[in-house]
Amino acid sequence: MLAAKLCAVARVLAPYSSDAAAAAVALAAAEAPATASTRRRRVPDGPGLEDFIAGSRFDNLPTTGQPGHPASSSSSSNGKSVLIETYGCQMNVSDSEIIGSVLAADSYSKAASVQEAGVVLLNTCAIRENAEARIWGRLGELQAEKRRRRASQQPPLLVGVLGCMAERLKARLLDSARLADLVVGPDAYRDLPRILAAVQAGEAQGSAAMNVQLSLEETYADIMPVRQDASRTSAFVSIMRGCNNMCAFCIVPFTRGRERSRPLDSILREVEALSEQGVKEITLLGQNVNSYADFSHLQQQQQHASSSQTDQHPQQHQAELQQQQQQQQAVLSYYAPGFASVYKPQRQGATGFGQLLEKVALVNPEMRVRFTSPHPKDFTEDVLGVISEHPNVCKYLHMPAQSGSSSMLQRMKRGYSREAYDGLVERARQVLPNVALSTDIIAGFCGETDEEHQATADLLRRTRYENAFIFAYSQRDKTYAARHLADDVPAEVKSQRLADLFAAYRQGQAELNQLEVGRIHLALLDGRPRRDGQHSLQGRSCSMKRVIIPEQPVPSSLRALQQHCAGLRLDPQQQQQQLYAGPLSSLGTGDYVAVLVQQVVGSSTLLSVPLARTSIQEFAAVLGGTIVSADEAPAWLVQQGAAAAAAAAASGGASDGESQQVLVAQG
Repeated sequence: MLAAKLCAVARVLAPYSSDAAAAAVALAAAEAPATASTRRRRVPDGPGLEDFIAGSRFDNLPTTGQPGHPASSSSSSNGKSVLIETYGCQMNVSDSEIIGSVLAADSYSKAASVQEAGVVLLNTCAIRENAEARIWGRLGELQAEKRRRRASQQPPLLVGVLGCMAERLKARLLDSARLADLVVGPDAYRDLPRILAAVQAGEAQGSAAMNVQLSLEETYADIMPVRQDASRTSAFVSIMRGCNNMCAFCIVPFTRGRERSRPLDSILREVEALSEQGVKEITLLGQNVNSYADFSHLQQQQQHASSSQTDQHPQQHQAELQQQQQQQQAVLSYYAPGFASVYKPQRQGATGFGQLLEKVALVNPEMRVRFTSPHPKDFTEDVLGVISEHPNVCKYLHMPAQSGSSSMLQRMKRGYSREAYDGLVERARQVLPNVALSTDIIAGFCGETDEEHQATADLLRRTRYENAFIFAYSQRDKTYAARHLADDVPAEVKSQRLADLFAAYRQGQAELNQLEVGRIHLALLDGRPRRDGQHSLQGRSCSMKRVIIPEQPVPSSLRALQQHCAGLRLDPQQQQQQLYAGPLSSLGTGDYVAVLVQQVVGSSTLLSVPLARTSIQEFAAVLGGTIVSADEAPAWLVQQGAAAAAAAAASGGASDGESQQVLVAQG
């Protein structure tokens, strides 16, 4: 893998400078672990979280003078203009918003491009070798811009490496090749203004231009992030940081530190602010999001108890404390049945994820709530119950399996068996009918046998996931696997197994898609298709599927449509005419709309017709959920779908299968 990595970096840098290419090769060689695995070629990954979220780069720091965000009037002509590029997961996107807020408060403004920037910050990922290879290539490209400025005697460009790669490689990014001018880990973003000022003044080099100190407390709870695009309907809210799970393959505990949770009150304030701004969907974020545990209220209780304890009999005080602990223990189950962890959870008396999720859902019942990335062990009954009870909490669960083999799961130190995982899936589908599931899978982990591989393929076929993020194993230093296990599955075998697993996933997904035609979904509209969207709108279903509908007026509400259709006893053609006799509304970004699926294109795009404008609560009250299967769809709504399709066809909109297929292929 090292040889391929170095060759890839050298190819990227070659057009710019042989010296830069050599420097990058030397740096990569210095940081790569000297194991047998480094002599194998890198296996391409499948689609990852960057494919799961729209847009992997953050470049929307407020422009100069934007209200609420101080910026120097001369920032465009000096070093206080910044471009932030984000790579990796949703947590990095959220962190870039925090970085944007920190720098805006120090009078930095957004640069529209590298050429206009005084500072370029790469917020990086280190979860796999491929992710780091992208950063090495990008650093080489930025070296060319540095040389261009020196040659033309322009102000210099500063390049910073932030995030998980910074935390993993530390000072190795600051050697004599100077591909980076500063290195800042994910817990030190508050220190960015100081470090940038010191580097710009020529006062900081080497370790002085670096802060990679991990924290046991930092959650950035008091920083209001600068949103990428205020017009977007969705937003991220970070609720906790770090991970304690110590899975054998994972470097996250070493780059993100131990788990710590934001105080509940600070999260609710941010959610309320987003609701007031018109945001229609939030995603709660954390490396192990559903292990959230907030103890801040206990500290307040202890302070109150200490001040009043002198007025209370000691025995009475002790009895009350015991009673509180028993009540907490009675309702709290730390893990799902059959799941365990390598650490002893310290959650007694804490506000848990289920409680947080419910309070967030109640902030605005018309704002969708999602969360990622969870661990299966923390899908307890109370969490499933909250998801079931609140229509605005999406019935979409990301349940990373990693493997379908119990023996492999044991080597991975995942804390559960295949049987326990299957039981959790069954329980989730009992509590949440029509729930959509997604997962993470690793192909070719240490010592993987063909039998273990086949067990994972079987899991993908049987469970039938809406989304699966499947990756070839990439050894990371410091992890248990790097220290104790051999990366002994050849690259060509990993590649073949990766293809096998994708085929198994696609098989299960195709079976799910057969059930989509005739279903009714609640979709949140978020814009138009990228191409040829003049007469179409797009959005997302609760199950995270892309929905495309023709743009046309629809009944103003489901209830109005239901009332209009009640008692009609006409032939189908007359019914279609009558269904449009009520008040109509236009649709746009941020609207919820009930849609009837007519066709599935590709892996997960639902070509649909709009039935009526609606709301989360109305949809649930009228139809009983956020997804209605074809055999449960009421006749009056199916008739409305036929009327909508006829109207779209008459107006020339993309409602028939052929024209919509063209639209999706181009958009």
